[in-house]
Amino acid sequence: MDTVDIETLAKKVKDNIQQVIVGKEDVIDQMLVALLASRHVLLEDVPGTGKTLLAKTLAASLDCTYKRVQFTPDLLPTDVTGLTIYRPQTGEFDFQPGPVFTNVLLADEINRATPRTQSSLLESMEEHQVTIDGKTHVLEQPFFVIATQNPIESQGTFPLPEAQLDRFFLKINIGYPSKDEGVKILKRFKKTTPLLDLAPVIDQVELVKAQKQFTDIEVTEPLYQYIIEIVEQSRKHEDVEIGISPRGSQALLRAAQAYAAIKGRNYVIPDDVKAMAVGVLSHRLVLNPMASRAQNGKEKVIKSLLKQVHVPTENKEEL
Repeated sequence: MDTVDIETLAKKVKDNIQQVIVGKEDVIDQMLVALLASRHVLLEDVPGTGKTLLAKTLAASLDCTYKRVQFTPDLLPTDVTGLTIYRPQTGEFDFQPGPVFTNVLLADEINRATPRTQSSLLESMEEHQVTIDGKTHVLEQPFFVIATQNPIESQGTFPLPEAQLDRFFLKINIGYPSKDEGVKILKRFKKTTPLLDLAPVIDQVELVKAQKQFTDIEVTEPLYQYIIEIVEQSRKHEDVEIGISPRGSQALLRAAQAYAAIKGRNYVIPDDVKAMAVGVLSHRLVLNPMASRAQNGKEKVIKSLLKQVHVPTENKEEL
């Protein structure tokens, strides 16, 4: 499989998603980047903007197993990971897998669950395994977590700490549709949801092959330097208390490679890094109290970083 095949697969999934989702091409591209990179996504926006619908539509486009967990304050960690049950008839312990044992997991309204339950996902997201009663269970590949949360509710919610936010590859804001898109949504959903008629367009084997292939996308030395310079500047910015970690720089590199792959290129260009910078880095920054009160403060900081850092000149002979 080469980058042309990856572009073809990505286009098939994107076209399928757009049978349900109106517009939001950039958001869909970012979802595909995370899927290809085998990393996880946090969708955040006000209620009713289509976060859950987008997650379900992406899952329906893949011939993979899919499970959804509605996170609530009374949800227990074992409700996510599973538990071991003693069978008196046989005198043996029987492990009952939880919903985390799937290919695509939708963690809906993740910030409604307690920190203890939220943390039950950490091992599976980072290491693709679950340890229960001292026994480690490896998760089947691919494993992709899509979590959603609403930013405006405070009662009955438990904000994700920075360490847990860092486990998410991308944080994506859906945003409101334009006027024309709003009209199209009304017409498309006038009778029923088109999600009900959606069929998978790629299978599990194709997806895993693509996930293994995309890291072969070429990256030149100036682009490595470019990414590190962005990260270094984030640690020096006057509005930032905690800058981007090495994990964040690795995530930005992988995102740029995956973005190049779905666009049909076998090399990364600076625009790939710019396109993924906000989604990859915004939730990894900790701003000072004054800057954190500004609307879209993190996005503004990242855009200012991109303006400050010198952009390397493309040299296709090196690529």
